[in-house]
Amino acid sequence: MAERATANFTLSRLDTREADFEARLDALLDWEGVSDAEVQARVASIIQAVRARGDAALVELTARFDRLSVDGMASLTLSAERLAEAYEGLPEAQREALRHAAERVRAYHQHQKPESWQYTEADGTVLGQKITPLDRAGIYVPGGKAAYPSSVLMNAIPAHVAGVNEIIMVVPTPDGVLNELVLAAAHLAGVDRVFTVGGAQAVAALAYGTESVPRVDKIVGPGNIYVATAKRAVFGQVGIDMIAGPSEILVVSDGGTDPEWLAMDLFSQAEHDEDAQAILVSWDDAHLDAVEAAIERLLPTLEREAIIRQSLQARGALIRCRDRDEALALTNRIAPEHLELSVAEPDALLAQVRHAGAIFMGRYTAEALGDYCAGPNHVLPTSGTARFSSPLGVYDFQKRSSLIHCSAEGAASLGQTASVLARGESLTAHARSAESRIPDTD
Repeated sequence: MAERATANFTLSRLDTREADFEARLDALLDWEGVSDAEVQARVASIIQAVRARGDAALVELTARFDRLSVDGMASLTLSAERLAEAYEGLPEAQREALRHAAERVRAYHQHQKPESWQYTEADGTVLGQKITPLDRAGIYVPGGKAAYPSSVLMNAIPAHVAGVNEIIMVVPTPDGVLNELVLAAAHLAGVDRVFTVGGAQAVAALAYGTESVPRVDKIVGPGNIYVATAKRAVFGQVGIDMIAGPSEILVVSDGGTDPEWLAMDLFSQAEHDEDAQAILVSWDDAHLDAVEAAIERLLPTLEREAIIRQSLQARGALIRCRDRDEALALTNRIAPEHLELSVAEPDALLAQVRHAGAIFMGRYTAEALGDYCAGPNHVLPTSGTARFSSPLGVYDFQKRSSLIHCSAEGAASLGQTASVLARGESLTAHARSAESRIPDTD
């Protein structure tokens, strides 16, 4: 199907019946977020500086990148009292919205808490699993033009629910500009300490520790290419949540949803940045035409029109498929971050969806509700990684330890099996260790 000029840009129209569909879909989905050698070298230099010189390097790098002149880390540290002050100083409507969102996010994640468990075998041997929260988590929050209090809630509240002892937040403040909503969200989410540093230097500080910034066990939260590269570099020294790509939405529509609703749903993700991806799939030609017309009509009314226009032109598409089953096959191939099942009976489709970060069901469930206040986490796998990854949750801030407590009878029985297998691997010390617990029957 030919591409159509819409509102002075070209919106891709794909059709699964056309011979070049597979190649065009592959090109549409192609996105490489791996940093180049130059970025990697810069990040490596920054990490090394922080490891070698700690706070002094953090102060120097913050002055360079965020245009701040400070005497030391005390000027880059915010107290719990400052966070509470930010919350209390918000307009009532903002404070109530933030509180309502936090309550819903907390309630949802309370349901995720796993339990430790044990069971006893017939011979008295006890086996089980012990759940232990991380000691300390680090939350990276973007700053400057990209300030997301919702991301503070989504990253910090699961850590708090998980029982993490201490939550450390880092947030850059270019030119010294503090975002009061972000600080208020940190207060509500149970953040213990905040440092106004960002970039690769903040990731390095969290991973290795400095005189002021404590070393954490895991770093979560989104950031630019330097932050993503730094997280990749320190992985293994600390845990990380994921290397996230641009935001994505895939809408499957049966033709019954208001085209203007769907146009706005596509816009809601396209406005994140120029690399974001918004795709609509339907088996109704007239419906696709109506959504396209709504896009053309509504796009000029949006404050972030230029960003949305570029995103839709580069990575957006309307896809015509044969039927519902083919739409679901496409869904599983794309494995989107956000999936809207905008159909009359979404429950009937759910069993066939295998790969999606979050699934928004029915005509009234806009993806934007999940971004802010529905309750489930909005930190989701992108770029097809929903094939093997899950949303951020309580489980990301906890560890599982296996429990084995053998009775004398159990040790003798298991020792026989272990001995045979160990000797088969030529690990005789293993075998003799197991055999030593077997009673002598002579």
